[in-house]
Amino acid sequence: MHLHSYRLKNFRRLKDAHIELADDISIFVGSNNSGKTSATQAIHAFVTGGRDRFTLYDFNSTCWKSFDEAADIDLALPLPEGFSFPSIDLDLWFEVAASDLYLVIPLLPSTAWEGSKVGIRVSLIAKSPINLIQNFQEAKAKGAVQTAELPPESRYIPWPRSITDYLQRELKSEYELRYFILDRSQFDENLREVGDYVPDELGGEPGGGTILKSLIHIDNLGAQRHLADPSPEAGGRSEDLSKRLSRFYKRNLNQRQDDHIALKALFDSEQALNIHLDGVFKPTLDRLAKLGYPGVNNPRLKIMSALDPAHVMSQDARVHYQIGDGEDTATLPDSYNGLGFKNLIYMVVEILDSQARWATMDNRPPLHLLFVEEPEAHLHAQLQQVFIRNILELLNIEGDDGSIFGSQMVITTHSPHILYERGFKPIRYFRRKKVGNEQLTEVLNLSAFYQSQPDDRDFLERYLKLTHCDLFFSDAAILVEGNVERLLLPVMIRKSAKTLRSACLCILEVGGAFGHRFQSLIEFLGLTTLIITDIDSVALVAQAADDNVDDEEVEEFEVPADAEDDAAGQVRDNVQDPAGEPMVPAPKKKYGKACLPSEPGAATSNQTLIKWLPGKLTIEDLRNASEADKTHVLEDDAKVRVAYQTERAITWNGASETLCGRTLEEDFGLENPDWSQAIARKPLGLIVKGEAAGPAALAKGLHQKVSRKSFDKTKFALAVLTEDEKAWHVPTYIRDGLVWLKDEIRIELETVLPDAILIAEEDLAIGDEHE
Repeated sequence: MHLHSYRLKNFRRLKDAHIELADDISIFVGSNNSGKTSATQAIHAFVTGGRDRFTLYDFNSTCWKSFDEAADIDLALPLPEGFSFPSIDLDLWFEVAASDLYLVIPLLPSTAWEGSKVGIRVSLIAKSPINLIQNFQEAKAKGAVQTAELPPESRYIPWPRSITDYLQRELKSEYELRYFILDRSQFDENLREVGDYVPDELGGEPGGGTILKSLIHIDNLGAQRHLADPSPEAGGRSEDLSKRLSRFYKRNLNQRQDDHIALKALFDSEQALNIHLDGVFKPTLDRLAKLGYPGVNNPRLKIMSALDPAHVMSQDARVHYQIGDGEDTATLPDSYNGLGFKNLIYMVVEILDSQARWATMDNRPPLHLLFVEEPEAHLHAQLQQVFIRNILELLNIEGDDGSIFGSQMVITTHSPHILYERGFKPIRYFRRKKVGNEQLTEVLNLSAFYQSQPDDRDFLERYLKLTHCDLFFSDAAILVEGNVERLLLPVMIRKSAKTLRSACLCILEVGGAFGHRFQSLIEFLGLTTLIITDIDSVALVAQAADDNVDDEEVEEFEVPADAEDDAAGQVRDNVQDPAGEPMVPAPKKKYGKACLPSEPGAATSNQTLIKWLPGKLTIEDLRNASEADKTHVLEDDAKVRVAYQTERAITWNGASETLCGRTLEEDFGLENPDWSQAIARKPLGLIVKGEAAGPAALAKGLHQKVSRKSFDKTKFALAVLTEDEKAWHVPTYIRDGLVWLKDEIRIELETVLPDAILIAEEDLAIGDEHE
């Protein structure tokens, strides 16, 4: 048996979120304030905490209006039809094997039940709507009487000013937890109720809370672990008595150091306790060693007592680090090792301890659900990977108990090292979305993406793992053509769209040949994305008869089967299966040589422009593409836009022509002709030999320079970075794309940042170019 999924309604920003869990490990990811921690806190509060763990602020903000609208209801009349106060609901769905059916008998909706899923709903619900309204109105009337003698000009309003104000104090007395049996046949494939289904309440003995706790035990290892006291000598009221007395002894009773009888007694006790501690902690430390850390070159762990005179009152036992082997090797206290090692030890011990507590519970529940929040704290990348790679071994249940009891783990993280070590399947992506004025979250199961996108998933998994990219933690993504764009983009953002620096951006270097392979993932995530790519113009040439083109300057590329066939170059016939059944037409192959975008009949070899946005082949079509052609609206109004070189007026040597470059480097030279052609800019490698008579000659010269194998693109980018950034202009297509992205995610930023910060960011941009 395992927890298949759970649905939360009206809990903070999780207005209606369905979260599926893997039977072993699930990883919650998403940008900041997307609801990951709320998803862990809610289930923990419902199952283990009870109603006392909830406050009014746990209700989704849309519920507050419903509360306050009930303030003026006349209780002398019947309540409006269908009226009820908002509730917070948790639906838990368990996947149950036939051998475990006896465990969930109280949750079966009927004797005719069939299937493998049983469900229970826990609702934080008003005890009595009538009593709640009456109690509020009485409290409000009492406050009005008590303040009747205040001056009439007083603006003071006594408590409670509204029902929400009333519930801030009285939620615990007005609300309670109720439990309901869920019938799987009344839910659709997404486990959402069909029609006006009302579940049966779980009454009688044992109560719903007892039944739920008999099925699942939940532990939560939070991110705030307080591994070290930065000021160990600083006392306070929170300091316990034993530590206070220990410090008193250290300061005032040092004369006892000469009492060798007392010291001998402590020595004998310490030796005996060390033997005892060694036996008690040996199994735990042996399991810790399975993580592979400490390793060959790292000190081993040894638990030793600390019965020195300064700590005899507190009876502490401390972790020491044993250097080398043997009885007489030196040991160091735990403060002599790093926070990462301490954090790893702490987490492992906490996990083993929670599992041990679960194993020794009376009427032990068959399922143990463990939440670990941000395990990457203080751990370097390799140690993060060691942890996530081996953590399930710590939860392994050996022997016959393994067929009865099981553990599931949920990890919330912002670490790409942890994320990509496990692949796509365990990822649960918390996607922020805005519906009207509501800030909501939808939870996506990437195992569904893994199954539905076999062509791209392996490439994406390998790419994201190799680059350790932070795509799943970002507010928006920017896909760039190559290393030059990646290096220059931070400066271009600062020059063109300052407020983007306040957003969490993922900049991915994907290239025009592979950018389209991210389409399925970007659309699945619903992530606002800007694609910055090159127009990559080519003059189409005929295919060699033997289907093998030897010319190194000729580039082979694919176009969709329905692409226009009006250019030079032959195409392959579409493939049919032997049975003659219709098949998806095979893509065509075309061949071309790099050329200027102004050359008649030129096409693009860029796969992103052909297969994704704007989905066009010829340079003429790309030149005439509208803003709508370049933009795709995803679910929940997220958008994807492509930016590539576009024509604009170029002035050089007193003449002006409408041109654009083929690549970023060419377009940069055209955007900054006087600056880039100055002798002081020689390190850029863009100076055209001879005297270019006009803009067209300059464009041709730049194209020839950049097309040479000797042209070093990285050197060009680094040379630009060494120059005064105020002296050059951002290419128009990149500037326009960045401004578009700034405007798209500004609404998202406004919900996080105060207006003053956004205004200040905009003010800083005044006076800068193009902002």
